[in-house]
Amino acid sequence: MKHLIGIKDLSENEILSILELGETYREKLINDRNNIPQILKDKVIANLFFEPSTRTRMSFEIASSLLGAKVINFSENVSSIQKGETRLDTLKTIEAMKVDAVVIRSSISGLPYILARDLKDVSIINAGDGSHEHPSQALLDALTLKLKFGNLNRIKLSIVGDILFSRVARSNIILMKKLGNNNIMVFGPSTLIPREIETFGVKIAKSFEEVIEFSDVIMLLRIQTERQNSAYVPSTREYKKFWGLTEDKLRSINKDIFIMHPGPVNREVEISSNIIYCDNSLILDQVTSGVAVRMSILTHILSSTLKF
Repeated sequence: MKHLIGIKDLSENEILSILELGETYREKLINDRNNIPQILKDKVIANLFFEPSTRTRMSFEIASSLLGAKVINFSENVSSIQKGETRLDTLKTIEAMKVDAVVIRSSISGLPYILARDLKDVSIINAGDGSHEHPSQALLDALTLKLKFGNLNRIKLSIVGDILFSRVARSNIILMKKLGNNNIMVFGPSTLIPREIETFGVKIAKSFEEVIEFSDVIMLLRIQTERQNSAYVPSTREYKKFWGLTEDKLRSINKDIFIMHPGPVNREVEISSNIIYCDNSLILDQVTSGVAVRMSILTHILSSTLKF
């Protein structure tokens, strides 16, 4: 495994292997962090984030550091890109400096594929490319669900919000399908549901009540305003009323439904503030799983030692 570009490129066995090692790392991270083997102590990893990020960038940085790697954080606004250099030329320059891996986030869908094709001596890890994929997010979501439910292929998962522009939704759907889960529902404004959604093999809800009745887990997504060139919803107030998860909607539930969100959260839009850290919220568990899964990804890509 040289690169991680998209979930669609991984086999079921590769997914399960990443999750298995991620679970081991998560246990170490929580209970025995000082004894994590420094198996990447001779590696150099560059983080190139051309879009804003908190969770993904920091968790990759922490994961790299815990495994002993040297981490270089690239800042576009003080780079030669400001002088007209292309991203490919920037990456070729970094490759020539003998960096072992590049973690890249970009607004350009497909850019990691181009880089993996044109760069021969460096591993590319996709930290989110446009509206295409966010593979490490889907893997950390899967680990979070595995720890809560055990069997991933029986979970009834609803993804609610901006499906059209969400790389998180795409990667999660692909991953769950690869693991044999056909119990996936999507819900959102009709303007934010892809026309080709039926080809994904998912159910489409017509109301939030239908989502609640169906779900074991509801994964909420924010509106991707940075990827939109027009208004797709009337207002944030209307969005909350019809597509947001509120206390009123939860009061009608007579079963346990768990809540996920990849972050960042827009409070009082897709989710009420009082729900974010409620007893059934897995949001902070996702964050912890994110460090562990990214440790596993880096180990699979950069180390010949997968077990300890």
